[in-house]
Amino acid sequence: MEQNRSNIGRSFLIVVVGIAALAGVAFIATLPSAPAASAPASSVDPSTLKVAPTQGSLAPDFSLFNLEGEQITLSELRGHPVMINLWATWCAPCRIEMPHIQDRFERYANEGFIVLAVDFDEPAGLVEEFRDELGLTFDVLLDPGAEVQELYRNRSYPSTFFVDENGVIQVQHIGLMTEGQLDENLAAIGLES
Repeated sequence: MEQNRSNIGRSFLIVVVGIAALAGVAFIATLPSAPAASAPASSVDPSTLKVAPTQGSLAPDFSLFNLEGEQITLSELRGHPVMINLWATWCAPCRIEMPHIQDRFERYANEGFIVLAVDFDEPAGLVEEFRDELGLTFDVLLDPGAEVQELYRNRSYPSTFFVDENGVIQVQHIGLMTEGQLDENLAAIGLES
């Protein structure tokens, strides 16, 4: 009898925690994204900014390999608007927003838009299956040892940084993005429909 009460209590606790987690994700998804930095991208002198994973700072540089074995270095992408998306294959919100990111990548590719989807230290085969399943054509990068995750102080998935053509982070978005939030964030780096 006491064993059954203990099992029922544990089951109830697991259900309550699960519901609370889902409610938290839903709440975060409804929050507006951070506003764009006050100075327009063209008026910022990147040499005067500190390097930090925060809005208004120069994006920390990194070099990672994509699934094709090509090395991609963030600082070599200056002159292009860049979206850095930190994600993992096991992250349900990441799976939800990826098709919207793919759609915007296709929409703005002719404007030089670059997406760097930085996976969280997972085997290349698993990441490749995820990419192929969702039909992703932007750069999916491997982050062995989660060094870029640490560099960007990431503690939640997905986390996305919108970097302007000068290499300055204009928006940092933590959590699932709605299509409207994605469009607002892209507008902050000069990509508007």
